[in-house]
Amino acid sequence: MKSRFAADEAERRVRAVRDDPAGRVALAAEAYPAALVGYGRAELAFLRWELARGVLHPELGSPWWRAVNDRLLRDKMEGRILAAEGGTASTPGARGWQEFLAAPSPSSWYRAHNRSVVSGYLDHVELAVNECAAERFMINVTLARMLFTHALIERPGLLLGRFARLGPRAGDPRTRSVGLFLNLRNVFPEVYPLGDISVEQVITLEGRVARMIDYGLIVPKLDATYDFAAETLQEPRLPALIADGVLRYAGPTVPATAFRADAITRLVASATRRH
Repeated sequence: MKSRFAADEAERRVRAVRDDPAGRVALAAEAYPAALVGYGRAELAFLRWELARGVLHPELGSPWWRAVNDRLLRDKMEGRILAAEGGTASTPGARGWQEFLAAPSPSSWYRAHNRSVVSGYLDHVELAVNECAAERFMINVTLARMLFTHALIERPGLLLGRFARLGPRAGDPRTRSVGLFLNLRNVFPEVYPLGDISVEQVITLEGRVARMIDYGLIVPKLDATYDFAAETLQEPRLPALIADGVLRYAGPTVPATAFRADAITRLVASATRRH
C-alpha cells in the first residue's frame, strides 16, 4: 500500500508542475532535506539552464527534455516519500533516491540521479529522434558528461591516470568544481529551438576549457566511461550508445573526425592516460 501510494503521489506532484517550468525547479529543490541541499547544487543549476533555454516550456519547449525531467522528478519524489514512510520503489531510479536519502554520499547521489536520467533517455528515444542534429549532439554530450563525472567519484584512476586523487573532489556534486563538467551555460547556445545552427557550429562555439574537457578528457575515455556506467547503474544498454568514438544516442550526429584535438587537448589526453 505504501509503495503504491508513493508512486501515485509522486506522479500527482509531477503532473501538477508539468506546465510550470518554475514549479519544476521548486519541486526538484524540495526533494532535498535541509541537511542535503548541497547535493542539489549541480542539478538545480542545470535545471535553471534548461529553464533559460526554454526547453521546459509547456508549448514551445522540447517534448524530449520535458519527458526526461518528468522521469527525474518522479523518481526523486517517490524516493523522498519512501525514505520517510518505507516501502518498495517502483523503479530503479526511485530506489536509488531512497538509498541516497538513507545513506547520502557523492556516490549514492550519482547512482540515483544518473539512473533516473538514463532511464529517461532510454525510454524516450523516439522523442529525441525528432530533435535537430545539433540538439541531439548536445543531448549526447550532456549524458557523456554526467556519466564521466560519476566515474570521477568511483573510478578516478580509470579516467585521470596519475591524477586520480583529484577525481573525487572535482566530481563531488556539493562543490563548485563540478560545475566545470555539469554547468553547460557557457558551453552551448542558450536558445531553443536551435534553428539552422549546425553541429559543427556548436562544436566551434565551445570555449577552450569545454573543448579540453570534452575532447581531452571525455572522448578518449568514452568506452571506459559507458562500460563503468553500465555496470554501476545496472543498465547493459548504455555501451550501445557509443561506437568508434562517436556518440550515437538517437542516431549519430557527427563523425569522429569532427572531434579534432588541438595541442592542449592532446596533452590532456596523454597526461591522464591510464598506465
